[in-house]
Amino acid sequence: MPQNRFDPNAPVPSADELRKEMLEKQLAEMERLDKIKDVQSKQLAKFADEFFNRHVGEQERAIIRNVVSRAVQDGKMEALVYSFPSDFCTDSGRAINNADPDWPETLQGKAKELFDRFKEVAQPQGYRLKAMVINFPNGVPGDIGFYLNWEPPVA
Repeated sequence: MPQNRFDPNAPVPSADELRKEMLEKQLAEMERLDKIKDVQSKQLAKFADEFFNRHVGEQERAIIRNVVSRAVQDGKMEALVYSFPSDFCTDSGRAINNADPDWPETLQGKAKELFDRFKEVAQPQGYRLKAMVINFPNGVPGDIGFYLNWEPPVA
């Protein structure tokens, strides 16, 4: 491999040396991407465990209140208050994506708990909740977003 590519007196590297250098860079990049995927996989596994095995905590409710408060300060009438992978729905988000009126029946874990809490506490106070697919990686539903809305009712 060349010691210094910018030295005009340095010997010209062989094609084998350049291919080897390129391969080493490609391998290093693959290792870097593998580490990122590993971290993301662990984060998703932790999120899934908490999503399916724990209840919505006070910290999560405080975050939702904070998000709503900031939206109000910004003059908005709705806010994205929660998101989760569409794979966490029993139908991988198809009912939500198709605006099926029975979409709440596909919810599980914390999403179901948040929806049930919305029905019990927020809806009677005039709030609305909209669920929608918020991204489509590779053309398939990715994440589901819950949008809390406090616009006045349309007459």
